[in-house]
Amino acid sequence: MDEMNVELALPYAASAPDEISVPEQLQDLVIDSEDVGGFLGDLAVFSAAAVSRAVGVPVHCGITVSRRRRTATVAGSTQEAKLIDEVQQAYGDGPCLEAMRSHSTVHVPDTSIEERWKEYCTVIAERGHLSALCVPLELDEGATAALNFFAPQAGVFDDATIQNCELYASQAERSLRLAVRIGVKQQHADDLQDAMQSRTVIDLACGIIMGQNRCTQEEAFEILKKASSTRNQKLREVAESLVTSVAKQAPVAHFEP
Repeated sequence: MDEMNVELALPYAASAPDEISVPEQLQDLVIDSEDVGGFLGDLAVFSAAAVSRAVGVPVHCGITVSRRRRTATVAGSTQEAKLIDEVQQAYGDGPCLEAMRSHSTVHVPDTSIEERWKEYCTVIAERGHLSALCVPLELDEGATAALNFFAPQAGVFDDATIQNCELYASQAERSLRLAVRIGVKQQHADDLQDAMQSRTVIDLACGIIMGQNRCTQEEAFEILKKASSTRNQKLREVAESLVTSVAKQAPVAHFEP
């Protein structure tokens, strides 16, 4: 079998040179995705296509993330891929969950005769998924994830394929960490913008109160706080209401374009 680094170029072959590396393709996924959720969806599709080409049969890929003792299927190359993972969580155990717990790859050569996780494996075998391969990913701050591959034939994932999937997972892991960090920074930026907008409208409201009552800024702020408490509304909402009533339009932060 060819090296998976070559096989994994499949998803971008139409628009990129054949020699483009897997890390470069994964970085492109991060750059082109609007958010972490979008990246995970793209990663699942990318991974399924890549492994399908490598093993010669159609493969489903689901991505499961465990964080703060909560586990969720966050993406799938198809709706069926998500369903396979979600069924596993309903049973409370399975190869994917074991891979994340043990931090090691879990391989099920034939789900129709697998004795571990028997009920779950019987269900997915009846749905036509006879091989399963679950490869863990280590994320930041104790979070873990797994790439879960399911194939329609038994014995699809041989030793060489498993080794290549583990190599690929180590590359995907770095890109996923990057996507998560970018997402966190974007959330912080959004939170900062919200805070600045709140500060702006509160300052405008205080200015109106100062003009109406000929009081200091501190006194105006206390009046605004008292109104917020009396009306059981957030301070920003009371401030927006006051500014809107005076300006006859919603307040606009001065730093907005």
